[in-house]
Amino acid sequence: MSTGRLRTKKKACSSDQSPDSLPVRSSGRQVKKKAAEAADDDDEASEKKYRKCEKAGCTATCPVCFASAAERCAKNGYTSRWYHLSCGEHFCNECFDHYYRSHKDGYEKYTAWKRIWTSNGKSEPSPKAFMADQQLPYWVQCTKPECGKWRQLTKEIQLTPQIAKTYRCGMKLNNSTKTEGSDQCSMPEDLRVAEVSDHWWYSMLILPPLLKDSVAAPFLAAYYPDCVGMSPSCTSTNRLPGESNLVKLEHLKSVPNVTVAGMNKYFQPFYQPNECGKALCVRPDVMELDELYEFPEYSRDPTMYLALRNLILALWYTNCKEALTPQKCIHHIIVRGLVRIRCVQEMERILYFMTRKGLINTGILSVTPDQYLLPKEYHNKSVIIIGAGAAGLAAARQLHNFGIKVIVLEAKDRIGGRVWDDKTFTGVTVGRGAQIVNGCVNNPMALMCEQLGIKMHKLGEKCDLIQEGGRITDPTIDKRMDFHFNAILDVVSEWRKDKTQHQDVPLGEKIQEIYKAFIQESGIQFSELEEKVLQFHLSNLEYACGSNLSQVSARSWDHNEFFAQFAGDHTLLTVGYSTVIDKLAEGLDIRLNFPVQSIDYSGEEVQVTTADGTVWTTQKVLVTVPLALLQKNAIQFNPPLSEKKIKAINSLGAGVIEKIALQFPYRFWDSKIQGADFFGHVPPNSSQRGLFSVFYDMDPEGKESILMSVVTGDAVTTIKNLDDQQVLQQCMTVLRELFKEQEVPDPVKFFVTQWSNDPWLQMAYSFVKTGGSGEAYDMIAEDIQGKVFFAGEATNRHFPQTVTGAYLSGVREASKIAAF
Repeated sequence: MSTGRLRTKKKACSSDQSPDSLPVRSSGRQVKKKAAEAADDDDEASEKKYRKCEKAGCTATCPVCFASAAERCAKNGYTSRWYHLSCGEHFCNECFDHYYRSHKDGYEKYTAWKRIWTSNGKSEPSPKAFMADQQLPYWVQCTKPECGKWRQLTKEIQLTPQIAKTYRCGMKLNNSTKTEGSDQCSMPEDLRVAEVSDHWWYSMLILPPLLKDSVAAPFLAAYYPDCVGMSPSCTSTNRLPGESNLVKLEHLKSVPNVTVAGMNKYFQPFYQPNECGKALCVRPDVMELDELYEFPEYSRDPTMYLALRNLILALWYTNCKEALTPQKCIHHIIVRGLVRIRCVQEMERILYFMTRKGLINTGILSVTPDQYLLPKEYHNKSVIIIGAGAAGLAAARQLHNFGIKVIVLEAKDRIGGRVWDDKTFTGVTVGRGAQIVNGCVNNPMALMCEQLGIKMHKLGEKCDLIQEGGRITDPTIDKRMDFHFNAILDVVSEWRKDKTQHQDVPLGEKIQEIYKAFIQESGIQFSELEEKVLQFHLSNLEYACGSNLSQVSARSWDHNEFFAQFAGDHTLLTVGYSTVIDKLAEGLDIRLNFPVQSIDYSGEEVQVTTADGTVWTTQKVLVTVPLALLQKNAIQFNPPLSEKKIKAINSLGAGVIEKIALQFPYRFWDSKIQGADFFGHVPPNSSQRGLFSVFYDMDPEGKESILMSVVTGDAVTTIKNLDDQQVLQQCMTVLRELFKEQEVPDPVKFFVTQWSNDPWLQMAYSFVKTGGSGEAYDMIAEDIQGKVFFAGEATNRHFPQTVTGAYLSGVREASKIAAF
């Protein structure tokens, strides 16, 4: 750093003398002698006129000052020291003094900038940071397709997204018109531009780029801007002005959810400080492991990567209805200096990575062949997908959009798998399979509903428990038994902490053991009604597991809860999941009625044989059939599946629940339920606890008269051999008991599902059997030799048992297939 000393215009520092040291006093004779020596030595004369950059490895032999701030700026001449920002960008000691010395004209501007930077940022507000943030000229690319040359703007021009979007060579930026003729594009590009692409250029960059007015700023107001790749000097990145940082963070603890005006409230792509446990969120200030693996060059300083990744994510969630392309991102990258060129180049790499991973450009987007989302090197693959359920269609949509050839083979005569909507009821869609979205924040179902313009109905929390006989249970009894029920599960959680898989026991058995011990030790005696309410809560648990609790692992029944789950509202997809499924399938090559019998992956290519004897040859195959079919060897593999994979497949259970829906001539339940979305049925005894335990009102608007209920646990076996009419009679008997004080009319229409009897499904969703573990989901998901891949809810350890989990498993496998 310069000491601000006086110096003669022609005096040069010797090679071993610091440019910041004071000159040594010499006698007149010595000065004359040195001058004479210098006159005889060309090198010495050259040193008086020029000085190289002192940064080791800098390629600039004759630096030029970009700042031109000081009256005595060195321009391209001599200065006592060059300050290096990049191999093509330097400023001279005179311009350094101009801003840094308190008696110079630029000092006030520097200190004003420094105050703002210190207030908002975390990094040191140095003179180099000031020059990079405030003085470097902007670079912009000509938008003419046949040109594309980079041009340096004059120092006074402030780059905006609009200028970047429309710039043409020679454009006058004060009125957006061009100067004489259109031959400005023929002017050669600055030689420094070509160097920016080289690896060594970035390694010589002194300061990482910090974006100005990033679209991500509204999402990240709680962070230090420079820790998430943004400039602290911009008003858009101010961190709650007027408060100390400590106060700001304390304030934000109480408002963890950041919503951006005009954006879907369920879109929260970034974690906020002090927040955790929210699915599909990213830390805006940290690179994820897969990002570090893909971009190891940013491991030491991830600032540039974070700046661009955060910008891309914010742009996607700002408008998820259109594919996000490099062209749409470029004009939002506002940063001074040559590094903007590097940012644009890197942005394309990062955008393709995020697209492949399904972080952006996902959902129901459909693209034409000239708009494929990944470059041509990804297109030389062919994939056959077995199964047209949520997982298969998610993968097919992704791969098709990437530009990869895909054929979907479906055994049934319809798409959707375990998504199957009945639209024959008047005015309402009723899901024979899934219809509820559990937790909407960052849920891809919420994203696809936004893309389709579909509203999701938030389910209320009120659920009155009605006893047979018609009485509504006192809410205090319900709360009390809910507390005891959860306390029992807490004891299960404590018990399993030091237990191995071999020590596992059935969940139902462990609950009963803990319950009996509690009764004995506490001396508390529950009433008959309280016992029945506890049975209701147990039936709810069997609904969640899809099985009688005697088969479920006490050690791993809720294995996925150790991972961040979807937060926020539970909603009813009133239009039905099929609306999303149908849109995913649009334009894909789907062959119905093509059950697959065998997969031979012993050769270089994979051969898939269907029931009609057709042999399909492909490079890769994705298996998305339900777990129950894998367990029954519905598809023969050659070579056979490994023992490890077979063991994993059989350590999970193929859970079954059934549904019944009934349409009535009028809403007989309204006066009793008073606008609630569902009500509970207190079972008369434990053997009937899964028989129509909850009834859902399928029309939130209250116009149509449709109820839907579920059959879970042992009750599934009870009704398995009954015909639909017999199941209906049992359901009506229950309803007439619950509404005994009034007349309950016969339904005008109904359906009963038979998922367990469907030859190509045979289940609802998976669970971990006693002695199993959540690791089985990962083992089933493992690909075989990069040829055979697996997806479906039973391959998603984080989000099993849901349409969302199935969908995400398809997106995951599409990413893996594209990367191979």
